[in-house]
Amino acid sequence: MMRFVTTEPSWEIPSPRIGELMDRERAAFVQAHPRSRNLFERSRHSLLGGVPMHWMAKWPGGFPVVVEDAEGAHFRCADGHDYVDLCLGDTGAMTGHGPAPSIAAITAQLQRGMTTMLPTEDAPLVGEELTRRFGLPIWQFALTATDANRFALRLARQITGRSVVLVYDYCYHGTVDESFATLDANGEVRARVGNIGPPVDPSKTTRVVEWNDVPALESALADGQVAAVLAEPAMTNIGIVPPEPEYHAALRALTRRHGTVLILDETHTLCAGPGGCTRAWDLEPDMLVVGKAIAGGLPAAAYGMSAEVSDRIHIDMETSDVGGVGGTLAGNALSLAAMRATLLEVLTEQAFEIMFSRAERWTDGVAAAIGGAGLPWHVTRLGARAEYLFGPTRPRNGREAAAMDDFALQQLTHLYALNRGILLTPFHNMALMSPATTERDVDRHTAVFGEMAADLTAH
Repeated sequence: MMRFVTTEPSWEIPSPRIGELMDRERAAFVQAHPRSRNLFERSRHSLLGGVPMHWMAKWPGGFPVVVEDAEGAHFRCADGHDYVDLCLGDTGAMTGHGPAPSIAAITAQLQRGMTTMLPTEDAPLVGEELTRRFGLPIWQFALTATDANRFALRLARQITGRSVVLVYDYCYHGTVDESFATLDANGEVRARVGNIGPPVDPSKTTRVVEWNDVPALESALADGQVAAVLAEPAMTNIGIVPPEPEYHAALRALTRRHGTVLILDETHTLCAGPGGCTRAWDLEPDMLVVGKAIAGGLPAAAYGMSAEVSDRIHIDMETSDVGGVGGTLAGNALSLAAMRATLLEVLTEQAFEIMFSRAERWTDGVAAAIGGAGLPWHVTRLGARAEYLFGPTRPRNGREAAAMDDFALQQLTHLYALNRGILLTPFHNMALMSPATTERDVDRHTAVFGEMAADLTAH
């Protein structure tokens, strides 16, 4: 399921070369996107930063392209350019844009009602399919994986009577407050750089350890104060950082020994197969969160739990609406219809086989270009997801991965690709395959990546 390719460094990219190429690419981008630029300037009068969500401003070029329409693995911008979409909504559109079964289910449900605060016939079908895929018997629904993670943490705190959460350095679990914490140079928990208005000092709510560090994990759990460990099966938002061979066995044994709830966030790692890493690697979480892709791009998420966990949960019926778990639109009819169709008809075993094949082809193409140019980079694949990092060897944890990042170089590689019709995930160098992604789409990226590698290393 995972693949790692590396080359030995043989050439270092001078900063002036990066700046020179960035100036050239930015000028080309501005010239090619006058309508997107005009719409961005108009948006600045009513939207913070000129975008619907502030992180959309992170796209390189000075402003984001404005999307006109999207279908399958492509989209067209307001200036009429076609793009191969390897970002796919940072996993939200891993199904491809507008998969026919999801669209049909959404359209049919729209005519029957979108939300009623009551269950529909789709609810047990979705729950049963999630159980089949992930092995956990009891499920609840949310609108985002962030919400699902928050609700899972609340339930873990209730059943353990503990307040502290453990996460991994440089992890990502949506906008969960407890997860925006890091370790400083002295190994102390601090708010992560960029953490906007943390409600409390994260050292009061959170313990942080490095991924793959078993002794650190054991030490952090030893006093029996940690309610839950919240973890991705493999880190994905700081580059792909896989677990070492025995790490999950140690994680499961230690959490059981210390009475800590193990929550696996499969929102990104669903790329590893129909049941994510949990099924592919035979993992045994107490709780599991999955979101983004499971409704074909419509906002939806789910969180599952073992029978042991569900038996310990107490929800008072009289005050169940103000307990901090749930939301008026959670489990709405439209989301459930989309989840049912997407899980049963789109993200199938056969679809993942196609996605894996495309991702392997993408990885091979990038690895060949890295080796041919002598760049000190490497590329890693996890199922349908693949990513390159600006370092020669695979990182063992998030801190090592972060040390390989170079924001200026990242902006250049993204803008270079964008100017040639390729969209990568803006926050890192990730490409994701959908069932609609073709070999031609992959080869288009390989050609562009090879051109960029040659440009970077030109003397």
